[in-house]
Amino acid sequence: MILKQYYLSCLAHASYLIADEQTKTAVVVDPQRDIDQYVQEAESHGWIIRYVFLTHFHADFLAGHLELRNRTGAEICLGAQAQAEYPFRPLKDGEVVEFGRVRLKILETPGHTPEAISILLFDLDQSETAPHAVLTGDTLFIGDVGRPDLFASVGMSAKELAGALYESLHSKLLPLPDDTLVYPAHGAGSMCGKHLSPETFSTLGTQRRDNYALQPMRKEDFVELVTSNQPEVPLYFGFDAMLNRQEHPTLDAIIQRGLLPLSLNEVLVFQRNCAQVLDVRDPADFAREHLAGSINIGLNGNLATWTGTILAPEISIVLIADPGREWEAVMQLGRIGYDHVAGCLMRGIRALEARPDLLRRTERITAAELAEHIANDQAPQVLDVRTEPEREEGRIDHSLHIPLNQLQTRMGEVPRGGALVVHCASGYRSSIAASLLKRAGVNEVMDLLGGYEAWQETWQKYEKPTVETCSSSSKLLMR
Repeated sequence: MILKQYYLSCLAHASYLIADEQTKTAVVVDPQRDIDQYVQEAESHGWIIRYVFLTHFHADFLAGHLELRNRTGAEICLGAQAQAEYPFRPLKDGEVVEFGRVRLKILETPGHTPEAISILLFDLDQSETAPHAVLTGDTLFIGDVGRPDLFASVGMSAKELAGALYESLHSKLLPLPDDTLVYPAHGAGSMCGKHLSPETFSTLGTQRRDNYALQPMRKEDFVELVTSNQPEVPLYFGFDAMLNRQEHPTLDAIIQRGLLPLSLNEVLVFQRNCAQVLDVRDPADFAREHLAGSINIGLNGNLATWTGTILAPEISIVLIADPGREWEAVMQLGRIGYDHVAGCLMRGIRALEARPDLLRRTERITAAELAEHIANDQAPQVLDVRTEPEREEGRIDHSLHIPLNQLQTRMGEVPRGGALVVHCASGYRSSIAASLLKRAGVNEVMDLLGGYEAWQETWQKYEKPTVETCSSSSKLLMR
C-alpha cells in the first residue's frame, strides 16, 4: 500500500493518493483542482486512478474531481447523503471499497457538513482488523474539529450540525485505536476551524489527549464550544460549496480563457463596465505605480484566499501581472472557482507608459518616520486592518481598528480629510487595504512599511535611554 499526502500551503489544504502495487489501482482523496501532480505520480509508477473521493463538499477550494474524472475516467465517490449534478457513487456507512491489499471503509461523519464522510484505510499486509489510518476530511483536524456553522442554510442549524458532529466523533472516530494515524483535509491557516495545528497528521491517541474539542464533556457543552468564536466566513465559501456540487468547466478551459491578452483600452472598457481590476504584483511595485482604481492582492501571498474574501465571485476580473506570471495568477484563482477572469493586460503595467494620467502611487512611510511624527505631536490617524486576536497581542494606541475582511462594508467609518496610515502585521494586507481605500476616494493614504512587526522593532530602539524624547512618547503607543 502506498499513501502520499500533498499539501498546498496557500490554501492550507491536504489531499491524498492511495495506491496498491499489486493491482496498480490508485485513489485520490479531496484533490486540488490542478491535478497534474496526481496524474504524473500515477503514470510514473504505472498506476491507474480509478476512484476520486470527496469527503464532503468543500467550501474553501474548488476540488479537482471533475478534472480527474475527465482525464483519467475515475469514478467520483461521495457520501450517501450527498446531492450533486454529476453522476457519482454514493457510499453508505460501513461500505467497503477494496482493491488488492488495500481496503477503504466508509464512516458517515456528518457535522461539518451533512454529507461528510471519513475513510478508514487498511493495509491488509499489516492487519485486516486494525486500520492503518483514517482520512477525516474536515470532521477532525489536528488540534481542532470542523466548524458546524458553514452550512446551516441546508436545513439544519449550526447547533444541530454541532450535535451531529459530536455524535460522529464519539461514535465513529474516538472508538478507533490510539495508534490510528489521522490525516485531515486542512491545517493551520484554514478558515474551516479556529485552532488548527501546523502539523499535517497525528495519531488518534495524541488527539484524544491534546485536542481541546475531544476532551470529556457533555454534548451541550461541546455544541456551545464549537459554535462560538469561529472566524468570519469568507465571501466565496458558499459559492465554492455550491460549485463543488455542480457540473462546471474544468481548469484547463478557464485558464485558456483567462489568459486572453487585453489592450489598455480594452481593460479600461471592462473597468468602466464595473469589472474588478486585480493587480497581483508585489506591494512595493504596486505602491510605486498602478492603474487608478485597481486592487492589489499580491501573487506572492495568499492570493486565492484574499481574492475570495475581497472580490465578488460573479463579477468579471481583469488581471495586471508581471509579464510571464499571468498563468500562475489565473491558475490560483481557478483553485477557488474564480473562473470569470476576462483576460490580462498586455505588457502589464508597462502598457501605461504612454498614459501617465492613469497612473497612481501609494505613499509608504517607515515605522521610524511615523514615530517621529507622533513624537512631535503630528500623529496621523492610524488604521489597523489585522484580526482581533492579532490586535489583542499588541497595538498602536489611538489607532482605528477595522479588520481587512470588513473594510469594504465599514468604509463609512474611515475618517476623511487628513493623512491616514494603514498597517497590518508585515505589509501584505495593508497594501490590499490601501488600494481599497484609494478606490473608495480616501486619497491621503500611506502604507506602513513592514507593518506592526517593523513598528515593534522601531519602538524598542526608541525606548533606549539615549532617545528620551521619543521613548516617553512611544510608551503611550504600546499595549
